[in-house]
Amino acid sequence: MDNQAEVREFLTSRRAKITPERAGLPTGSRRRVPGLRRSEVAALADMSVEYYSKLERGNLAGVSPAVLEAVARALQLDDAERAHLLNLAQTADGSDALTRPRRRATRHWTAHRSLQWTLDAVTAGPAFVRNGRMDILAANQLARAFYADVYAAPHNQANLARFNFLDPASLGFYPEWDQAADIAVAILRTEAGRSPHDKDLHDLVGELSTRSDDFRTRWGAHNVRHHGTGTKRFHHHAVGDLTLAYEGLEMAAEPGLTLTIYTAEPGSPSEEGLRLLATWAATQGLSNERLCPVIGGNEG
Repeated sequence: MDNQAEVREFLTSRRAKITPERAGLPTGSRRRVPGLRRSEVAALADMSVEYYSKLERGNLAGVSPAVLEAVARALQLDDAERAHLLNLAQTADGSDALTRPRRRATRHWTAHRSLQWTLDAVTAGPAFVRNGRMDILAANQLARAFYADVYAAPHNQANLARFNFLDPASLGFYPEWDQAADIAVAILRTEAGRSPHDKDLHDLVGELSTRSDDFRTRWGAHNVRHHGTGTKRFHHHAVGDLTLAYEGLEMAAEPGLTLTIYTAEPGSPSEEGLRLLATWAATQGLSNERLCPVIGGNEG
């Protein structure tokens, strides 16, 4: 992916989101652009307009952490956006190659036995491991039952983003489909900042951009996020509506991979729904070998 274009589009999109009122600036009556002017961002960041314009053209190579922090503060970036800006700057410097673990070959990652044992030990909720491209790499039995629609269509390739945008079944699975779509794209955009040379990610983005207008529009918004904790609603074809809390944990032993666990509020209808899902999974004979193909894994 073109680093300068990524930087330019990201900074421009963040500037467009900040209103003068939000930045504590006078609004004026003649504003030709949405959000702030470059001159206003430069003033807020305590730098010249010429220098900020250079940054916004995509020239982040050699920029100091203090300057990046000043830009982040002026644009009111959240934690995920700040991290994304830093990743873009590291890529521009070429320093990402020095700060990231050595990339391993794709298409050959499999969960080691102790990780699968850990997943299988979680019996009250779906637990699975994914990478930044949203490939499901390993899962417990409840997660395999939970994502039965994802695994059911071979063209999904056990990829949550591909399921979200290219499989009509996702419209039923996600009652709040737009929210799920926004989250999926933000995760992929965040990964693109971390791993701009990931060919599998580049191919996935190209496929989704070509085949889905919904994806293409969201991708152009340059939104990023940390997907750590929250609550989501689902509708499973076998057990009905589920409202589940989730925790996403970065795996220290496998940089770039995330362990996600879904749970239901004790005593809630969703907790009963998960128990029914476990029974359904047992009757369907959903095995790890049957549903979890070996696909691309950790790249960093």
